[in-house]
Amino acid sequence: MPALASHRKPRSRTTRTFGTSSPAVGVTTAAIASVTTLLSAQSAGAVPGRPSVEEVERKVDDLYRQAGTATQQYTKAREAGEQRRRAGDGMLDEAAKRTQALNESRRVRGAYAAARHRSGGATPSAALLLAEEPQPFADRTPAAGRPTGPQHEQLTGSRTQRTAATGQQAEAAEPLEHRTAATGQQADVTRSPEALPDSQASLQAGKETVQRKLAEARALLAQLTTGEQARLVRLERERAADARCRAGEKARAEEEARAAAEAARACREQEEPDPRPAQGEEPGPAGGGTTDGGYAAKADKVLAFARAQIGKPYVRGATGPSSYDSSGLTQAAWKAAGVDLPRTTREQAESGTPVAMEDLRPGDLVFFYDDISHVGIYLGDGMMVHAPGPGANVREESIYYLPVHGSVRPA
Repeated sequence: MPALASHRKPRSRTTRTFGTSSPAVGVTTAAIASVTTLLSAQSAGAVPGRPSVEEVERKVDDLYRQAGTATQQYTKAREAGEQRRRAGDGMLDEAAKRTQALNESRRVRGAYAAARHRSGGATPSAALLLAEEPQPFADRTPAAGRPTGPQHEQLTGSRTQRTAATGQQAEAAEPLEHRTAATGQQADVTRSPEALPDSQASLQAGKETVQRKLAEARALLAQLTTGEQARLVRLERERAADARCRAGEKARAEEEARAAAEAARACREQEEPDPRPAQGEEPGPAGGGTTDGGYAAKADKVLAFARAQIGKPYVRGATGPSSYDSSGLTQAAWKAAGVDLPRTTREQAESGTPVAMEDLRPGDLVFFYDDISHVGIYLGDGMMVHAPGPGANVREESIYYLPVHGSVRPA
């Protein structure tokens, strides 16, 4: 796995306000809406001995992150199971085709046998052709009586089809450990259909893990009083405002970098000699612009797709078109640009070129948390499009809202 460029910074939890309007509401705050009715009978004051609002916020964020990690594992296991099932089905289909060809060969041989019977019996070569197990018969038949030419080809083809069909059926049905030992293939793509119940049990366990983490988060939010709920909303808004402020600083830095690059380019153009080729020379290729232009064109398609999904809900394991999880959104957006990404965040982090924070460009993927359990699409100016988490919709947000782990350029 290529090392991701590390950008981790401690999450700021300042209580400053920044005077911004319509702040983004965080995942934790969005989740509160689902438990508001449970809080109506509670008092506005905090109960001594209970966790503080800040502790609840941290715990809920961590539970959502753990649920995201479990979702990635569940998704990967589900896709591996589907791949194994497709492999087994493919082998059975191939075996059925070979069996059909064998039956057709037998039909032709039967018709030939009937014709020979009507004409007064079978020659040694016909008997050899019609034998179900021809090798022992061939060993007893003189060379002059053995089939040649088309007869020999038909006999050989029939035997090959019968052997292949039998082997294909056995391979599709034999246990995983036997087939992997014989072929050296990975278990994920060779597991027989009979081994799928174990995979189903693993999938169910993963699904239950996700549901348990989300239930724990909802239970914590349900314990908040009305006053604590209001304070949690304020903390989320301050956190979002701080993240937007840092995004603004990055936007200014990017603009300064672009202006400096443009000035340097203009200076080089003034100092360089006439770029027209001398007589008899062929013009050379443009330096560097083709690759950058190709990536920019793909990135434009990625961003257009991602922005069109804004407002659609986050749903665990969803890949569109009506809902997404974080890696489902990035996968679908880059597919719109003709680039196939793996399904999970960790696999996507391994599928591109690592880039440093100061080198981020629109379309790059930015990953979050130590376990790489979340991903967003960089828009530029410190902002991204992402599917935040349970209870929230796809939206634009500062990349500083979450702890950045690293970033890659997919193409």
